[in-house]
Amino acid sequence: MAWQNVSFLTDAASAEPVCDALIEIGALSASIEDADAGTPDEQPQFGEPGSVSTPGWTHSRVVALFEPDADVPGMLAEAAARVGLADVPAYSVEPVAEQNWVQLTQSQFDPIRVSGRLWIVPSWHESPDPAAINLILDPGMAFGTGSHPTTRLCLEWLERTVAVGDSLLDYGCGSGILAIAAAKLGAASVAGVDIDPQAVEAANANAERNGVVARFADSAQALAGEYDVVVANILSNPLRVLAPAICAHVRSGGRLALSGILREQADEIIAVYAPWIPLQVADVREDWVCLAGVRP
Repeated sequence: MAWQNVSFLTDAASAEPVCDALIEIGALSASIEDADAGTPDEQPQFGEPGSVSTPGWTHSRVVALFEPDADVPGMLAEAAARVGLADVPAYSVEPVAEQNWVQLTQSQFDPIRVSGRLWIVPSWHESPDPAAINLILDPGMAFGTGSHPTTRLCLEWLERTVAVGDSLLDYGCGSGILAIAAAKLGAASVAGVDIDPQAVEAANANAERNGVVARFADSAQALAGEYDVVVANILSNPLRVLAPAICAHVRSGGRLALSGILREQADEIIAVYAPWIPLQVADVREDWVCLAGVRP
């Protein structure tokens, strides 16, 4: 028997409560999509945490996955009652054939060529270039698999910038990819901090997998010392707030790179960091920029 993929339309206010109710009742998964996606009425949802004041789509589609023998009508009726819907929404059911989900997921991630000598390679793949600097990194819960433009911008900047023997701090390390890359590019001492304990755990595991020595810790812990290179690939709001703390860890003559910044945000971030480090646009990819500068 095939699994059951159930979809129905609802409004923005009901979509998330219905999803939560379905999961509690026994759905294997539940997600929300823009029912108007691909039409002139499509509503983009993007921005930094707190910047989207009315999340959700006016016309939302809930998609839920159920086991083959699940009582879909009964479960939908119970979910509707729990969230106060007057009627059970009209729904459609599509069978989902049983598959090797691990193999299917892995097939979606191929090695990423960052440059002529730098590759990001999932652990289940052979490296396309064994002689290159290969970063072994699997998709996971921590940000930073190398596919996002901001990560690529930082990796390219590190490749141009890191010198043998440098010390490096990755502020907001996510998966640890930037610190690991710096170590493989010749940095003698690398460290990273992140607000997310799962990111710290993932970064430490990735460093071990790549055979590099790196120190990753929770950003709530005291962080001392100055570094030759500091890189922060986060978002513009935290970059604004953290400017004094980030700059304090860049030694005199040291280099700083920031990303996670949209083109239209660049001038503001440059102004925020001006009291400590003069920054300029080092590179651009799609709508994102990398800012870099040297501490006087």
